[in-house]
Amino acid sequence: MDKWTEMQVFVESVRQGSFSAAGRHLDLSPSAISKLLSRLESRLGVRLINRTTRALHLTEAGERYYPRCLEILADIEDAENALTGFVQAPAGTLRINSTPGFAKHQLLPLMPAFQARYPRVTLEFQLTGQAVDLVAEGVDLAIRLGELQDTSLVGRKLGQSRRVVCASPGYLATHGRPLTPSDLLQHECLRLSTSEVFNRWQFTSAAGTETVEAQGTFVTDNVDALHEYALLGGGIARLSMFMVARDIEAGRLVPLLTDYGIEKQLIHAVYPHRKHLPAKVRALLDYLTGQFSAQPRWG
Repeated sequence: MDKWTEMQVFVESVRQGSFSAAGRHLDLSPSAISKLLSRLESRLGVRLINRTTRALHLTEAGERYYPRCLEILADIEDAENALTGFVQAPAGTLRINSTPGFAKHQLLPLMPAFQARYPRVTLEFQLTGQAVDLVAEGVDLAIRLGELQDTSLVGRKLGQSRRVVCASPGYLATHGRPLTPSDLLQHECLRLSTSEVFNRWQFTSAAGTETVEAQGTFVTDNVDALHEYALLGGGIARLSMFMVARDIEAGRLVPLLTDYGIEKQLIHAVYPHRKHLPAKVRALLDYLTGQFSAQPRWG
């Protein structure tokens, strides 16, 4: 039991980034967290974490020990799930990773009803624009857009979307409407600073594929900011239909270059391979599948 507690303290300290945050998560004081971690390091005879007043950093030994601890704790959870009735009553912390845009426009609106159905489940959202290592980050389930690259993950398709080039009526009234992809070079195209691929806009037609490098004076690291700036008339954006479908319906945004084909996006819920899928993950998978299968494809 002591070893299990020490592993929990070590893993949560790394996940949360501080002893105080880990203590809040485990209902322990920061001093108790520090003592348990020191006891673990003394028993192992090696330092696992370098502490500073501002951050915790894994040592080389800690980097090797951390993924094994995650596996062991997951196996313990699997064993308990198989025996304690969790299959009938999902419970515990459910860590979910998603892009901010999909979470805001599609995922979060569904969560109050899910929590009402499963009140013993605590939701912990991690919103990032980049794919993360689910095992290293302790993520139970993630939403991935596009083709799945990681063959170590299990995926369940939720649906598909597509990107659309769009602008506000106000912007078009002032700057005119692009009629061909090359016309975009004369416009303010809204760009993302964290992904060069995102700023390469591809269009297909009978003549083939044309790629336009988006150019403009507004750059951000947040897709939601691109969406808001497009609504404000700041420029032309290429965004997922699941973000802008309602705006297009309401006339707040106008789709452009609709005679050209623009890439589609598969949407999957993914999770690490596990011997026994925890009931909380299975419950969320089934819930999301039911919610999204009942909706038409965006666009």
